[in-house]
Amino acid sequence: MSTALLGVGHHQLTDTHDMDFNVKKLASGAGLFFTRAVQYTEEKLGQAEKTELDAHFENLMSRADCTKTWTEKIYRQTEVLLQPNPSARIEEFLYEKLDRKAPSRITNAELLGQYMQDAAKEFGLGSPYGSTLMRVGECERRLGTTEREFLQTSAISFLTPLRNFLEGDWRTISKERRLLENLRLDLDACKARLKKAKVAEAKAAMAPDFQETRPRNYVLSASASALWSEEVEKAEHELRVAQTEFDRQAEVTRLLLEGISSTHVNHLRCLHEFVEAQAAYYKQCHIHMQELQKELARLPNAFALNSNPHMPTEGTEAEGISSPVETDALKIEEVQAPATGSRKAKVLYDYDAADSSELSLLADELITVYTVPGMDSDWLIGERGNQKGKVPVTYLELLS
Repeated sequence: MSTALLGVGHHQLTDTHDMDFNVKKLASGAGLFFTRAVQYTEEKLGQAEKTELDAHFENLMSRADCTKTWTEKIYRQTEVLLQPNPSARIEEFLYEKLDRKAPSRITNAELLGQYMQDAAKEFGLGSPYGSTLMRVGECERRLGTTEREFLQTSAISFLTPLRNFLEGDWRTISKERRLLENLRLDLDACKARLKKAKVAEAKAAMAPDFQETRPRNYVLSASASALWSEEVEKAEHELRVAQTEFDRQAEVTRLLLEGISSTHVNHLRCLHEFVEAQAAYYKQCHIHMQELQKELARLPNAFALNSNPHMPTEGTEAEGISSPVETDALKIEEVQAPATGSRKAKVLYDYDAADSSELSLLADELITVYTVPGMDSDWLIGERGNQKGKVPVTYLELLS
């Protein structure tokens, strides 16, 4: 029983000792924090000297701050560009913090394409509107797939490196800079203590006047002088230690700040990759839209079917009456330019003729265009030199 009591007493003493140590450590830390706060305040008020860093070091810190500020702005705005929906961005952020893969989200273009295709099935694929909806819906879904690939590529090649800098390198730089600032405050405090000790030592070392001062005062003065000499030696030692620690931390911080140049090189490479991803994305979207325009140009024109009273029905076609479009296709060589009504047009996109009645086009070239009676309103007759054929209006910019 006595052994047990001794054991309990030993543990209690140990716990009490640990608690006292922690309290002393906490009090020491609080005292150091207060001393630094006072030193910092006196520097701001011009009441204390401050160790200035060299101009090169100051430039490095200014460049690092500028890099952090603009990297953060570019990162945030790129996030908005790639994902305009703030709720979706918050969801992706939470999944990332939970170290879980975010579920695949359908793009707006893919959703629109799905709606168009579902509507086409309801309206009937045999109708002009239904068949057009189906083709446009297929194109929108391809655009959505292309957009998804662009978002994934941009996130990996551009967003991730920027975030890694902000959450990794920059946090390390900030931590070391705070440590350097604390050591600078300690260094300046040591300089101030040494200065005060030397002033006090000088006053105590002044020889007393034996005629007016009693021997007892002389002994006290000599004793005070010795004490202040010890205080000066102690302050000088503390200053040397503080200076060594400050210099060592300044070198560590300098190396980290000089690494910002490597960060710029890395971000430059990532920026080129982002531009390449954007160029590939917009190029692919342009190709999809060109293909869609060609498909739509070959579909029956619903406006002509509804507005042209001479358009034959299936029964009249069976009786051998051909449509105006077919008539034009057969007699395109016989079409003559009108005396008035011809216009110049600039070609917006390349176009490959579907048959001998059409004229192939090259982007940015100029051609002469005009219309003929009974011709589909979506088409014009185009002439380039001695070449002539039908051209789609959507591929042209009429100039005059």
